[in-house]
Amino acid sequence: MRTLKGPGIFLAQFVGDAAPYDSLSTIADWVAGLGYRGVQIPSWDARLFDLATAADSQDYCDDVTGMLAERGLAITELSTHLQGQLVAVHPAYDAQFDAFAAPQVRGNPAARQAWAVEQLMLAARASARLGLSAHATFSGALAWPYVYPWPQRPAGLIADAFAELARRWTPILNAFDAAGVDLAYELHPGEDLHDGATFERFLDAVGGHARATILYDPSHFVLQQLDYLAFIDRYHDRIRCFHVKDAEFRPDGRSGVYGGYQDWVDRPGRFRSLGDGQVDFGAIFSKLAQHDFAGWAVLEWECALKHPADGAAEGAPFIDRHIIRVTDHAFDDFAKGGADRVLNARIMGIDG
Repeated sequence: MRTLKGPGIFLAQFVGDAAPYDSLSTIADWVAGLGYRGVQIPSWDARLFDLATAADSQDYCDDVTGMLAERGLAITELSTHLQGQLVAVHPAYDAQFDAFAAPQVRGNPAARQAWAVEQLMLAARASARLGLSAHATFSGALAWPYVYPWPQRPAGLIADAFAELARRWTPILNAFDAAGVDLAYELHPGEDLHDGATFERFLDAVGGHARATILYDPSHFVLQQLDYLAFIDRYHDRIRCFHVKDAEFRPDGRSGVYGGYQDWVDRPGRFRSLGDGQVDFGAIFSKLAQHDFAGWAVLEWECALKHPADGAAEGAPFIDRHIIRVTDHAFDDFAKGGADRVLNARIMGIDG
């Protein structure tokens, strides 16, 4: 067994135009001061990171990792959540998702998708130059509008959607394979990959591709009412990234899983700062240790109530308390005797 690495923090929710959130060096100073040891970097935000330069320049990557190391930090993973979303966009969401793309491809879905694919290709090369073993992303969605359909879905629609999703992602998965990096999809409502069943369907469609893996975030499973502990037992061999994010689900007589179109603060299911929700992190960290998870425990802060600065400050010690330094020997080794087959036979009443 291996001890999880951490605490890490996903920077996407904290980046801004004011110091210390406006550059990688200053935000690194801030998170290091809070006790974090790793940063997950949103690759789309030029205030922090130049993805195209990182893909082609080892000097740039060495400068970034060196600057972080001076502050006691490492890169946990790069993230292409926004770009990955654009690999597969249903036409119903064209207008909303255009803002995720570079200005020159907005309003042109084909150009936007090609740009997104190229972003993922750059991320594979950049991750390799940075010495990373995993990468965090979204799958995008072609079938999501039909998740709970009325009228009924046409026969074969979901199979065709996953076949197309696989066609788009297979070259990207191959590029990550060539780079020696796992591609970890965050299973998330709004994405075609949002639970175990959809991940399995995708995995079948890409021929069990070795680089198709999972970013595990229990908060999304709480809101779906999925057993997030049994999920680890079932899929641990594919889990490569871990977002430590809390959530709660408190249904009532008015609203349940779907939330009633209400604002986040009024929904029965909502994200919370670490320790303020219902997620059993003690059990999660135990299961990840049991199954030899080798990655980072990374805070993703999203809360309907608490200020982000407080969530970040509380997150590092919370994760630190939950990381299990795994044992290198059994607790009852003090009573262990040597192997003695004659003694064993006598204990079991077996004649020699």
